Order: sequence, then C-alpha cells, then structure tokens
Amino acid sequence: MVANYNEVLYDNETIETERLILRKFLKSDIADIYEYATDTETLKFLDWQGVKTVDEIIFNITDFYWSRPGIFAIELKAEKKCIGCIDLRIIPEHEKSGFGYVLNRQYWNKGYMSEALATLLKLCFEKLELNRVESCFYVGNEGSGAVMKKCGMEFEGIGKQELKIKGVFQDVVRYGITREKWAASQSKDFGEKK
Repeated sequence: MVANYNEVLYDNETIETERLILRKFLKSDIADIYEYATDTETLKFLDWQGVKTVDEIIFNITDFYWSRPGIFAIELKAEKKCIGCIDLRIIPEHEKSGFGYVLNRQYWNKGYMSEALATLLKLCFEKLELNRVESCFYVGNEGSGAVMKKCGMEFEGIGKQELKIKGVFQDVVRYGITREKWAASQSKDFGEKK
C-alpha cells in the first residue's frame, strides 16, 4: 500500500501518451473548456451542469480542477488543445479509485478517452498500487461503457433508477477491474487506437 497517494499524484501530474498530454488545467484552457462545457450533447449523461460564463470556468479551474491532485486536463498534442478532463477519486481505506471523464464531442470515437483511461489505469495499478478501479455510466451512454470495456474493465451490474440526474431517474451501469485482472491483461495494448 502506498503511504501517500497525493505525493504520487503530484509526482505524476503530467503524463504523456502517444497522442495526449494529461496535465493540470491552465487558465489558457478557458476557451477550450467553454467549448465542451456549454455543449448540451456532451453534458447529456453527466451530473455536472456545465457552465454558462467565462467566470464560471475560471471558478472551476481555480476551485475544483486545482483543488486536489488526480484531476487531469486531456490535451491533444497535435492541436495543443484541451479536449476534456479525466479525474481519479481515490478511496484510501479501500485501496481503490473511481474516476469520471468528459470529452469534447468533436473528438468522440477517435480512441482518445480509451488512451487516457488506459494511462490512468497503469498509474493506478503500477504507481499508486491500488487494488481496484471502478466507475459507472448511465443507460443510454453506452459509448462510455465501450471505453471502460476496451480498457479491460468488466461489467458488474446495473442499479435500476439508482440516481436522479437532471430530474430523471437513471439506471446506473457499473464496471470495475482489479489489479490482478489488469496485470493479466497487459499482453494487450488497450491504449491503441482502433
């Protein structure tokens, strides 16, 4: 078990992949964040309401994105553009983490989120030495589930009308992966663009 998860996250606050840089958010990301954080289609299956003003984005950057380690902007290297966010939610007493993500819909179906998630799973199991990583999505957002499955996560069940999101009761689909399962799967390249 890692003694200080935050220390490991601070030591890994910038991670480069083939096409992406996972890094801290910058104030210069404001226009890029506004692009996806005001798009109702991108936000459709998130409990986050998004933003309406630049001031709200600045507040999000300074009060949320910078509030703790493990929240990564997803920068597309080829365009030097922030196209989304992925964040870890570590539960130290259980040596596990959840995660959430959002991606500008102009960049959907190109393998970017799978590349980002595969990279964070590696961080979770190799450097943070967690035992488990889990997440969920709402029925209707099967693209999110496809990302999790592509990265080796397994379907674990559905909670019927488990959460009320934006006034609608949502069925919640759960996926998870253990360190043991992840280690056994490393003969495959889950970050590869398909």
